[in-house]
Amino acid sequence: MSLLARQMVFVTGKGGVGKTTVAAALALAAAEQGKRTVVAEVGGAARAARLLGGTAGEPGVETQVGDKLWTMTIEPWKVLEEWIARILGSRSLTGVLTRSNFFRAFADAAPGGMELGTVVKTWELAQRARWDKKSRPYDLVIVDGPASGHAIGMLRTPGTFADIARVGPIATQSQRVREWLEDYRETAYVAVALPGELPVTETLELGKRLRKSLGRRLETIVVNGVLPDRFTPEELEQVVGAADGSPVATEIRQADGRADNQHEQLTRLEADADCPIHELPFLFTDALTPDDVAGLADVLRDVL
Repeated sequence: MSLLARQMVFVTGKGGVGKTTVAAALALAAAEQGKRTVVAEVGGAARAARLLGGTAGEPGVETQVGDKLWTMTIEPWKVLEEWIARILGSRSLTGVLTRSNFFRAFADAAPGGMELGTVVKTWELAQRARWDKKSRPYDLVIVDGPASGHAIGMLRTPGTFADIARVGPIATQSQRVREWLEDYRETAYVAVALPGELPVTETLELGKRLRKSLGRRLETIVVNGVLPDRFTPEELEQVVGAADGSPVATEIRQADGRADNQHEQLTRLEADADCPIHELPFLFTDALTPDDVAGLADVLRDVL
């Protein structure tokens, strides 16, 4: 089943590996296929809009940044207000409740409460019947998730709350979202890694934890920032020899060594992972532009 045929694709990985870039590129590829797509960012950074050539909206607001393409940052407090209004059937009563100091203290103290609201919102974005009847559903929700260490805990919260609550609207909603997260026909999980020892190790561990927690495997691993392997050993010596001992020769040899180290880690990842692995090239630029993201989207569209 195609990755982009799901309702939700959850993107995670070790911090600093380029999750937002990959999420934006996947969203652009989906939108170009005619899917109404939103990038839902977790953590409030709001970087995806700029990468896609748009301007970020206010937290919690779905903002169009392209043809069939939206971004938003999930604001947990706003999600809780929406959800409670849905449960109580009264926005005015919800406003009184959520503005109270007691409620805020309770919500802050409830383990996983904010994470639960965040995950439920990713589900809500894809539903035919949205909480706000004026809001249209999306064909695909790309979640720019938290770093892998936090991601598994977040994904487990619906199951935890369903087991704790047992009965009532919170239990029912939590169970529905848990089943959705566990359904390979509706959701998929993508890990982003750099071709280095620690990111590869953490990605392999993420795959194990995902299987243990949700009974799911990673759909694919996207390895970001892969350097080209330009020379065979014989060609390298010819090129270095032609540089005649200049600083350029040292730079060439070091760059080739970095590429070799990366490919050693890619080999390790390919040997131990249980899902397809796709590479994105290293881009020699100080700051990514929307055109750079479009180029990465072309690469992902071709391999996916």
